[in-house]
Amino acid sequence: MLTITEKILGGMAGELVDREIDLMMCHEVTTPPAIKMLKEKGITKVWNPDKIVVTPDHFVPNKDIKSAELAKELNDWAIEQGIKHYYKLGCHGVCHAILPEQGHVKPGMVIVGADSHTCTYGALGCFSTGIGSTDCAFVLATGKLWFKVPETIRFNINGKLKPGVTAKDVILYIIKMIGVDGAQYKAMEFGGDVIKNMTDEEKLTICNMAIEAGGKNGIIETPEYFSDPGCNYEKVIEIAGEEIEPLVAYPHLPSNGKDIKDAEKDNIIIDQAFIGSCTNGRFSDMQAAHEILKGKKVACRTIIIPATTEVYKKCLQAGIIADFIDAGCVVSTPTCGPCLGGHMGVLAKGEKCISTTNRNFVGRMGSPESEVYLASPQIVAASAIAGKIVDHRK
Repeated sequence: MLTITEKILGGMAGELVDREIDLMMCHEVTTPPAIKMLKEKGITKVWNPDKIVVTPDHFVPNKDIKSAELAKELNDWAIEQGIKHYYKLGCHGVCHAILPEQGHVKPGMVIVGADSHTCTYGALGCFSTGIGSTDCAFVLATGKLWFKVPETIRFNINGKLKPGVTAKDVILYIIKMIGVDGAQYKAMEFGGDVIKNMTDEEKLTICNMAIEAGGKNGIIETPEYFSDPGCNYEKVIEIAGEEIEPLVAYPHLPSNGKDIKDAEKDNIIIDQAFIGSCTNGRFSDMQAAHEILKGKKVACRTIIIPATTEVYKKCLQAGIIADFIDAGCVVSTPTCGPCLGGHMGVLAKGEKCISTTNRNFVGRMGSPESEVYLASPQIVAASAIAGKIVDHRK
């Protein structure tokens, strides 16, 4: 009797396994160091150019000379290697949104990427995890990597969510419950009625933040790949969907969740609102924010970034971008920029931002003396209008 993670990796929890990699994700920040390592070893060809997906996303369009050099190095390498799935600037996107969108992620696959939020893809029934640049170089050269098969914590979320409670609230609730190291090197397997009734985009939001609880991977079963009845979970955590309220994670940890009703009482005036990222930059997130922002005016600096070029196009076709602009928002081409304090929304000393991103560590979005509050697109949109953190359900 095996868990879904054990089945895909081909070993029992605690065992070391060598595994063929089905897909490798590369972007312009962590891949160039791997390319350098390959060149130093005289390795001139990747193991399989058709199993590598490349997209520039962190500093696009290039914000300075250094980012331009990284992007050029990635571009030159992708062309030299004949990478089939290369999403250049203009058809690019935040990596963890573009891979599922473009159909690269399938159940049962083993996927790695030199980015911690590679755990996102487990929402579609695969084993997916982040690696460093050194491991990235090894995979690019050999198409293999070794893993210690993780123990699995099963989260059963049953019942029904209250109106206005989102997938972002569910994962913030879980991280608040177990802490940022509560699933250290564990597979976080999500199931139950609430998860079953979620859309794929909502499931991607859930698994995206598994790493914020220390998880090795986040994963959700599919009809093709599932855990056997009676398999050996390290533990099973039962959660009633009705208990979950909309949450805001206070600085400086994703585990500092506070119910929106209580957060509203704290009267937190915000300088910036951000909607986007690999967590909440998909079309459904844009639609959710649009429902609240349409016909209104924002009271603070509000930045909205669709996660991929395709999402941007859908928003244009639906008239969503125009409504965002009419509301006083700034809308950007796809980029990770604000999430990591890179560009397109860096915070100054003393500024406070409410954001749909996944991390609110000290200095994450700019100055180490700034503050980041994490929430759903709905809460962020409503707060942008109010100029302070508020409950979107009013």
